[in-house]
Amino acid sequence: MADADGDEPVQLTTETIRTAVLAALAEDQAADDVTTRWSVPADLRVEATMIAKQSGRVAGLPLVEGVFAAVDPDVSVELVVADGDPVVPGQLLARLSGSARSILTGERVALNFVQRMSGIATLTAAFVAAIGARPVRLLDTRKTAPGLRATDKYAVGCGGGTNHRLDLAAMVLLKENHLAAAGGVLPAVRRVRDGMTAEGRTMAIEVEVTTAEEARQALDCRVEWILLDNMSAEEMVQIVERRNASGSDARLEASGTVTLDTIAGVAATGVDAVSVGALTHSPAALDISLLVA
Repeated sequence: MADADGDEPVQLTTETIRTAVLAALAEDQAADDVTTRWSVPADLRVEATMIAKQSGRVAGLPLVEGVFAAVDPDVSVELVVADGDPVVPGQLLARLSGSARSILTGERVALNFVQRMSGIATLTAAFVAAIGARPVRLLDTRKTAPGLRATDKYAVGCGGGTNHRLDLAAMVLLKENHLAAAGGVLPAVRRVRDGMTAEGRTMAIEVEVTTAEEARQALDCRVEWILLDNMSAEEMVQIVERRNASGSDARLEASGTVTLDTIAGVAATGVDAVSVGALTHSPAALDISLLVA
C-alpha cells in the first residue's frame, strides 16, 4: 500500500525478483543456450567475478542472485557490496562459483539488470547532489521500462531519490488531458472528489498546471499537490509566494525537461519537489563486467 501521497519506497520482494528474472530468462531462451551447451564441458566448474568499470552507485544485486538461483541453485553468489553503495572502476561487486555452463548462461541477464539499475541509481545520485542541501525531494515518474517499473523505481531509491506514484491506483494525478476532458481544474477536482465519496476511498490529489491561473484554481481547491509543468523560474517563484501567503499546505512539484544543469535553479525557487522522467526513461547503463577466472 502506498502512503497518502503515493510515495512509499519501492522494495524488491521475492515475487518481484522472481517475476522479472523468469521473464528475462525466458526472453533470452536460457533453457536452450546452444553456444554454451555445445562449447563448454558439462562438468567444468569455474569461479567468476563481477567488477565495476565505471564510478557510480550500484543497484540490482539481488537480481543477480535471483538470476543464478533460477538458472542453477548450485551456483554460489557472494555479494561484496550492497545496493546503494558508491563504487569505483576496478571495484569487486560479487564473486560467483559453480558450473561454467550455468554462469555463462545467466551472465547477460544478470548484467542487464545490474547495469541498468546501477545506471538509474547513478543518475539519480547525480541529481540529488546537484540539488544540494536544499529541502527539495527528487521524484521519479511512471516513465519506466515496461514490465520493470518496480526494479526501475527501486533503483531510484538506491540513488537517494523518492518514488512518486507507483501506478495509476496509487494517487490521483490530473494531467493536461484529464483537465481538457473534464472541462478544467475546478470540475475535474469536483468530479474526482465525488468519485472518491461514491467508492468510499480517500487519497491525495495532484493537479498539473501550466499557467498561474490554473495554479490559483488548484490552490483554491485545496489539493495536496500541484505540478508546475514547464514553467519559468520566475513563474514558479510567484506561485510559491502565492501558496505561502494563502496558508495552503499544498506541496509544489516542478517538472518539465529538468537537467543536471538546471535542477539547482529549479530547486531554488522554493518548490517542494522536482520530478525527472530521465531518471528511468533514458539512463546510461553503468559499465560492469563479469569475468570467468
